[in-house]
Amino acid sequence: MSVYLHDIPLPEAQARLRQALEESNLWRVLGTEIIPLDENALGRVISEPVWAKVSSPHYHASAMDGFAIRAEETIGAQPTSPVTLSLVTEVVQAQYVDTGDPLPEWANAVIPIENVESLDENNQITQDIRAPKSIRIRAAVAPWSYVRPLGEDIVATQLVLPAGHILRPVDLGAIAAAGHQEIKVARKPKVAILPTGTELVPIGSKLKAGDILEYNSLVLAAQVKAMGGEPTRYPITKDDFDLICQRVQEAAQEHDLVLLNAGSSAGAEDFSAKVVEKLGTLLVHGVAVRPGHPVILGVIARSEATKQSPRMSVIPIIGVPGYPVSAALTMEIFVEPLLAQWQGRRSNELPIKTATLTRKIVSPPGDDDYVRIVAGKVGEKLLAAPLSRGAGVITSLVQADGLAVIPRGTQGLEAGEQVKVHLYRSQAELERTIFCIGSHDLTLDLLAQFLAQKDRRLVSANVGSQGGLIALRRGEAHLAGSHLLDTQTGEYNISYIRQYMPNIPVKVVALVGRDQGLMVKKGNPKGVKSLEDLSRAERSRSVQFVNRQRGAGTRVLLDYHLGLMGIVPDAIVGYTQEEYTHLGVAAAVASGRADCGLGIAAAAQALDLDFIPLFQERYDLVIPKEHAQSDLLSPLFGILAGREFRAEVSKLTGYHVSVMGTVILED
Repeated sequence: MSVYLHDIPLPEAQARLRQALEESNLWRVLGTEIIPLDENALGRVISEPVWAKVSSPHYHASAMDGFAIRAEETIGAQPTSPVTLSLVTEVVQAQYVDTGDPLPEWANAVIPIENVESLDENNQITQDIRAPKSIRIRAAVAPWSYVRPLGEDIVATQLVLPAGHILRPVDLGAIAAAGHQEIKVARKPKVAILPTGTELVPIGSKLKAGDILEYNSLVLAAQVKAMGGEPTRYPITKDDFDLICQRVQEAAQEHDLVLLNAGSSAGAEDFSAKVVEKLGTLLVHGVAVRPGHPVILGVIARSEATKQSPRMSVIPIIGVPGYPVSAALTMEIFVEPLLAQWQGRRSNELPIKTATLTRKIVSPPGDDDYVRIVAGKVGEKLLAAPLSRGAGVITSLVQADGLAVIPRGTQGLEAGEQVKVHLYRSQAELERTIFCIGSHDLTLDLLAQFLAQKDRRLVSANVGSQGGLIALRRGEAHLAGSHLLDTQTGEYNISYIRQYMPNIPVKVVALVGRDQGLMVKKGNPKGVKSLEDLSRAERSRSVQFVNRQRGAGTRVLLDYHLGLMGIVPDAIVGYTQEEYTHLGVAAAVASGRADCGLGIAAAAQALDLDFIPLFQERYDLVIPKEHAQSDLLSPLFGILAGREFRAEVSKLTGYHVSVMGTVILED
């Protein structure tokens, strides 16, 4: 029998949790508190409507430095026949006022000081603008001109802000103007975060094989805080059933929600479900979502003392998966709506747009699949490029511009199909995004930093050089990185551009020259010196190679030289083992999954590998002419022409900048 209760659909899992909380009277605002109206109120949720106690302004106020007057006494004033108003007669016709001063009861308008001529007792112009004997005006003034009438901003008893509103800086000013010194807000939900796992070590620990840095609780606590909650991070609890139970019980006494991180799968030391069963009711173990499949939902009992007698109540507990991406998405799917309900606010809703997929997605048919994507606009088309699918790849969330949700019942989508994406980025950010699809190179990351200083975002999707050219042909990128060697001519990229992008005018600009070679572990323990060493009979069983994906320029370069040497790919162990980036190849070698791989020198240096140089190549940027001439890409060419970027690239191992910025082709 499965250790999971059910692998149930997401809506059913959410409904079970809600029903359990409704039955315990916990699907509501947890409580309220009155706090001082100061900057610490920022971000809090108003628990009841705010009504104005006073009007603002609470008197008729001058909106300008000038003179309070009766508007009807200015009728007929013209440049050639001015009107003079006295400040000293028995019936005063004008009175000086500063901005914000109360308007005299007899006045109904203000004329700005720059629109009057101040006169002395002899009707001569005087520089004493604050205390003249009279003023002369040359234009009539309408009633209530330059006056802030009583209640212009707020009228006593009116609604200032509704319940459930999240306080912004300007809201604090409006509440103060309405006569309040305190504000009633929803109590912050208290959330306990308990990381579990014998393999976990604190941030800053010296790592050994098998250790895993515990940073999930940091991310979860920050998410709770951003959601309006008050997090408490507990120390790491080792995989001990009784100890975990004890920690959970302690946390339950002082908190509204317990997040039990890791131990939610089905392994021998995955105790979370058993802990929930012992301490309360296990509602769900296993939800049909990816990532985040082994989520646990339940309620547990806690004692709650009152003056009369102790009584029992329950609080929810969520078993959060240990993989970082699964953990973060579990918070968005299950925790955020709960904290929103407890604070009486609406749940956060990301804007949803329809985008075009840049490459195929394969999804499990029974699950709602949350795919991290980078997004950009090319012309009028919004594009979504899938990022790494690994549940442990937290950088995919850092890079993500949003989530594409592939609903259950769908086995995936093809490149070019439409998909609904939940965007983290604003429309303005997408409008200034340069979308790059193609070959991976480390200098693109450096280029992104320089473009950020020019108010541009560069996002990259690594699909190989051929994939980049195909994306350009389909109008799915602004530019592509490419280093495809024509084995007949020895030229880079041009013949492939003609093949994959016929009749599309392009500008091809050289970015860098770079060294390609074999990356091996320090000391080169397998003694690999050349491509021939990968195929020799005595070595073929002991040297494990890792390759780039089909269509990558590095793969084309490899195949070209293998052909010159008469080496068949089948003779190389690991030829079909693929990675999508140079750093991916380097990581495979550094981790021991492979003994060597072909890549750039900078990737070898980044992971402290030895590098055996074999070839030099040119890496170009291929840009359709329509984009090359756009304002969006104009800062790019300035950066390539400048000294600063060139100098930074020169510091990287294995790069040559003499070709940088050279126009290779323009048609």
